[in-house]
Amino acid sequence: MTKPDHDVIAIGAGFAGLGLIHYMREAGLSIRVFDKASDIGGTWTWNRYPGAATDSEGYYYCLTFSKEILQEWKWSQRYPGCEETLRYMHFVADKCDMWPHIALDTEITVTEFREDTGLWLVKTAAGEEFTCKYLVSAMGMISEPVVPHIKGLGDFQGPCFHSARWPHEGLDYAGKRVGLVGAGATAVQMLPVLAQTAAKVTIFQRTPNHVMPAVQKPMTPEWEKEIKDNYESIISKCRNHVFGMAFDSPVGRNLADTPPEEVQKILEEHWPLGSFRFVFETFDDLLTNADSNQAVADFMATKIRQKVKDPAVAELLVPKGYPLFAKRPPLDHGFYEAFNRDNVQLVDIKDCEPIVAITKTGIRTTKNHYDFDIIVLATGFQAYTGAQEALQIRGRNGLLLKDKWQDVSGSIMGVFVADFPNLFMITGPQAPFANLPTSIEQNIMYITDCIKKMQSEGHDLCEPRQDAEDAWVAHTAEIHQQTLMAQGGKVHSWMMGANIENKKPRVLIYFGGANVYYDKLRESVDGGFPEVAFASLAD
Repeated sequence: MTKPDHDVIAIGAGFAGLGLIHYMREAGLSIRVFDKASDIGGTWTWNRYPGAATDSEGYYYCLTFSKEILQEWKWSQRYPGCEETLRYMHFVADKCDMWPHIALDTEITVTEFREDTGLWLVKTAAGEEFTCKYLVSAMGMISEPVVPHIKGLGDFQGPCFHSARWPHEGLDYAGKRVGLVGAGATAVQMLPVLAQTAAKVTIFQRTPNHVMPAVQKPMTPEWEKEIKDNYESIISKCRNHVFGMAFDSPVGRNLADTPPEEVQKILEEHWPLGSFRFVFETFDDLLTNADSNQAVADFMATKIRQKVKDPAVAELLVPKGYPLFAKRPPLDHGFYEAFNRDNVQLVDIKDCEPIVAITKTGIRTTKNHYDFDIIVLATGFQAYTGAQEALQIRGRNGLLLKDKWQDVSGSIMGVFVADFPNLFMITGPQAPFANLPTSIEQNIMYITDCIKKMQSEGHDLCEPRQDAEDAWVAHTAEIHQQTLMAQGGKVHSWMMGANIENKKPRVLIYFGGANVYYDKLRESVDGGFPEVAFASLAD
């Protein structure tokens, strides 16, 4: 083979990029990580909107390869904000001397597999070219924003931007009239903070969400000691949990088999504890039994009506017609209470007054015109595939990955794609939706094992098998149909790609359980990676 510039090139300097640097160096490989942002951090560099924070508890929303870092780093609270998460990532990069392997402010625009050399050619927007034997997409599952096609979008005379492109130099919204388009996880976090100082915040909602309480709290010395004394157990829990979190799973109890009065008691006990523990540490059948799911949704609806003083507004905020988890449920840091403020207004754009256009001074609906100083588009992302489709990734015979995914975003365990040799993805389509650092690190270890096998056995090419891809696509779809998440398409869930115009919904997530998925990765390693064919250029 022609000697490449780097053994490994990775695109994306978030959790995945940093983790890759560690594991690839340990394997004795050279690696270069490119990112178009001006800082490391991935989603935490781009998403700096007011209130941005993790929805997983910080002490397990982290990389685990260094016991020293786990013991040295100190989280300040249960759910770290974006700035604290960025400081953590800088701490990791500093401590592990990762900066020499990172190139920032470098946008990759084209990647091509060269069949004559077996290498990947990587081109930047500035015209530079690099080669590598192994190409890794570390761009994240929610990194490509979706900007809605609204008439007059460019006409507004004030600041108008997607929430994931919040101005890094800051934006003074105090005393301003803010229009917030969208009511997903970003808006749920942003609204309570904006409302504290803005003159008025008007939120335009298409579909209400099932929002659970976060219950933020500071990290105390006692809690920190308990965590650090038990990190091995915490990591093991994440590895063995259905959503990669440090919870007990399963709890051995189904709502369908529990007397109603006991159900109410259990839900009331867990509600004030906060986090996703409310669903994962109560009952085991909430994602598969429609009646059990509805019982919890009804309980949550009661809580909304108790928090929101205006009954009409409360009813608009109660999800209807779809089950809990068919859309990604956010955590609440005062979202519902914000609607009790005089300076917060809710507009139902699905049934009451759809948006017609953005004007020079605000937003026009079918019934009203709303004047704003700032418009924020909290309209979500093209999940799992958006980042890869935004650049040209060409495999064998010049096949464009975006074209291959036109109808079905298929993969092998979210890592391999047939016709794209030596290309690896971290949390690609049809990987689980789980606590991301846990899934990222499991993927990296799997990719590392595959590359180490190639290196030790002298293979030039890792060729993902189309039959293995077809089997994984079918298996993922079968599992999906067994869960209530299959109803996500009718409520525009990004978990099914149903939020993308002119693109049919598809199965983007493996819902067989993150723990089961991690076991399948290990089985693949132990079996010598039967999903791929190893070859040399001479074959």
